[in-house]
Formats: sequence, structure tokens, C-alpha cells
Amino acid sequence: MPDFCHLHCHSQFSLLDGAAGIDAMFAKAKNNGMKAVAITDHGNMFGAFNFFNSAKKHDVLPIIGCEVYVVEDRFKKEFKGGLKDKRYHQLLLAKNPRGYKNLSKICSTGFIDGLYRAFPRVDMSVIEKYSDDLIATTCCIGAQVPQTILRYGEAEGEKVFKKWLDIFGEDYYIELQRHQIENID
Repeated sequence: MPDFCHLHCHSQFSLLDGAAGIDAMFAKAKNNGMKAVAITDHGNMFGAFNFFNSAKKHDVLPIIGCEVYVVEDRFKKEFKGGLKDKRYHQLLLAKNPRGYKNLSKICSTGFIDGLYRAFPRVDMSVIEKYSDDLIATTCCIGAQVPQTILRYGEAEGEKVFKKWLDIFGEDYYIELQRHQIENID
């Protein structure tokens, strides 16, 4: 049986979405025979140092990531006339120290340029600029690919998928999740 590890995990630093303590995540991973586990909190990397240090104690490989919020224009902060701040989720994982630096730059840019109502947002230009040594997935149901499929169909979803594939190439993966949605026809 091939090795398995969780790559989309939220800790207590994923505000209003995660409750798992970092040490508990590693203990559970170790108990289940996993050799690695990722941290991908929403919009931040606040737990990265604790996560890295905890991994040493549990002898489990730490994978540092983040589930960033992607918008069309990170500088837009005013929405009138029924317009909303449409944010898509995007999972990014650092492959190595350079990837970690690039992920840190993406997250920092979200707070510096894109912060709107407690959401550190980035746009595609930031992701393209700092995509080296990062792994991306199609993410969860709140991501651009699944949302496009749900709203506009598979053909439009494929176009969005190819846009992400052009950026990340062989480092772009399809993420599968149980989402409890009945068959969509």
C-alpha cells in the first residue's frame, strides 16, 4: 500500500475553521503511520514555526503550506451596488526552503496589499510571480476550478484548470474531497 499523508489540514491558527492543535495533529499522524503531514491554514502561516518544531518531537515530516484567498484584484477594497468580494480558496505547499520563502511572500502580500475585512487576499499576479518551488492543488469546493464547474459547467472549469496548470505544470494536482453534494448533472 502506498504511503499516505494529509496535505490539506487546518490547525487552531485557521481562524473560525480549524480546531486541531499542532501537537495533536502530529500525534494523530504518527499514530496512523503517516510519515508526513501538512499545515494549510486559511490565509496565514502563523503556525508554521510551531508546526516545524513539533514535527521534530514526533519524527514526522512537516509540510508547510497555506490556503490563500484569491481575488481578481487584491487592491480593490470597495464593493457597491450588490457587488461582493468574490474570493476563491487556493492550496499552496512549499517544496523546499525557496518555496517556503515564496509562500511567505504570497501570504505577506495578502496582508500588506490585499487585506479586506480580515481576509488577506492575493491575485493571480502575485501567485505567478512567486510560484517557483510551490505545489498547488485544485483545492476544496471553495476554489476557482470547482466553483467554475458548479456555476458554468465542465468546459469552463477545464479552461480555469488549464490556467492553473500553465502556472504550476507538474506541480499542480487534483484534490479529491468528500463534500456531500449529490450528483451534479
